[in-house]
Amino acid sequence: MTETRTEDGPVIPVGMAIGQVVGQAEAVLTKLLAGVLAETGASRETYLAMQRLLVHNDEADRDAYVRDLSDWLDLDLWSAGELADGLVAQGLLTLDHDTIRLAPAGAELRERIRRGIGDRMEPVWAQLDPADVETTVRTLRQVTLLARGQSRATEGAG
Repeated sequence: MTETRTEDGPVIPVGMAIGQVVGQAEAVLTKLLAGVLAETGASRETYLAMQRLLVHNDEADRDAYVRDLSDWLDLDLWSAGELADGLVAQGLLTLDHDTIRLAPAGAELRERIRRGIGDRMEPVWAQLDPADVETTVRTLRQVTLLARGQSRATEGAG
């Protein structure tokens, strides 16, 4: 088993070290996001759904988008569809035939949230080495993909 040494602690398994650090960062960043969302009046699900549409260049087939929301936000298909339809009803997304797009109101809200987070975090980001950030992002993406694959393989076996 691979192990690592934490800065001030004993040698622990690498998965445990990553899990602890990612969990701590996630908790702090989630609290920050919750504050920004409260200021904008947006729910966490609304924000995450708009972020998932960003992955699709702000435009996607409705059914594919709903499946993506279901997968990434761990919602059943019905709930994911209700979320997408709710965002259309709120005017944050548009539905033209079978294509969902980010509406101007959604773009404005997403930008307000981005600015709110950026204003708070810019002093932190400025202190980080860009190469370290790049390596961290690449590594966490790989961990996510591999863990999702492992999770799906485990679900398929059960």
